[in-house]
Amino acid sequence: MPVPQLDLHADPVELTAALVDIPSVSQDETLIADAVETALREQTDGFEVVRNGNCVLARTNRGLGSRVMLAGHLDTVPIADNVPSRRDGDLLWGCGTSDMKAGDAVFLHLAATVTDPAHDLTIVMYDCEEIAAAYNGLGRIETERRDWLDADVAILGEPTSGEIEAGCQGTLRVRITTDGVRAHSARSWLGDNAIHKLAPVLDRLARYEARSVDIDGCVYREGLSAVRIEGGVAGNVVPDAAALDVNFRFAPDRSPDDALAHVREVFDGLAISMELTDMSPGALPGLSNPAAAALVEAAGGKFRAKYGWTDVSRFAALGIPAVNYGPGDPNLAHKRDEHVEVGRITEVTAVLRSYLTR
Repeated sequence: MPVPQLDLHADPVELTAALVDIPSVSQDETLIADAVETALREQTDGFEVVRNGNCVLARTNRGLGSRVMLAGHLDTVPIADNVPSRRDGDLLWGCGTSDMKAGDAVFLHLAATVTDPAHDLTIVMYDCEEIAAAYNGLGRIETERRDWLDADVAILGEPTSGEIEAGCQGTLRVRITTDGVRAHSARSWLGDNAIHKLAPVLDRLARYEARSVDIDGCVYREGLSAVRIEGGVAGNVVPDAAALDVNFRFAPDRSPDDALAHVREVFDGLAISMELTDMSPGALPGLSNPAAAALVEAAGGKFRAKYGWTDVSRFAALGIPAVNYGPGDPNLAHKRDEHVEVGRITEVTAVLRSYLTR
């Protein structure tokens, strides 16, 4: 298939539509990576461009004394009859418009059109963000091309409705299991119901009071929730095993080990087994860093905490202040009717142009 042509000098709204029109479901990003690589090589000045799998990396080395990284993922969730894109007044519809091809379009457009930057720029367009972390292209870059992730501040174009979202929550999941004795339900006293043994666990979750923490003016609210329950053999059998998955979204002032210790404390004393099944650290806002503070100033001083986990956590682990900032609406991500306000694309482009040239 011919490589699609992208015009990085075009209005970023039009560029967003062009990116959406290239299907790029996770693990099928070759075509869009080819198009982005070709456009960066042919339409930008002063950028070194390299390819790593389906990641496209570009950077300047002008010796400007500071470096800003603009990072975005090229993949989307599976298409739901919402490609190609369509424009309806002030809205652009299609898979990936919000999460996060609008952010990608802004970054690529700025790479081609900012002629008087105040900072050296690094562009990172990566693959496989929407699936298991083991496939995430940013993790591969960290392993294979670590020097490309050095920066004074990183901006991730995740959907934030045009408002800076700083840091992110950490997340962990545990599986709580209970054992019993199987019996005929007509003679239930001969058995020991494993599902019933989950009742104290659910009671503690229902009574749990979540903590809110203010860090650098960002208020992170924690949450401890049951997200999946399994158990039962048949309609006439007392079950001898049951399992409950619990998700803890924790503020970034807790380390993963601290968060796990807290979860264990919540359920202390219950007759259960607990297994950790997933864990990712949070990221502190880092807004006291001068480069990050300048971005907040350029955006009119508006910012808030990021609820959920994003790849800013990877940058934070490397000691790089990072924020989420993109034109998409996070509430529309992954939906069949996903869309983006074109005015947000224009607004974010203007804010970042001002920041990159001041």
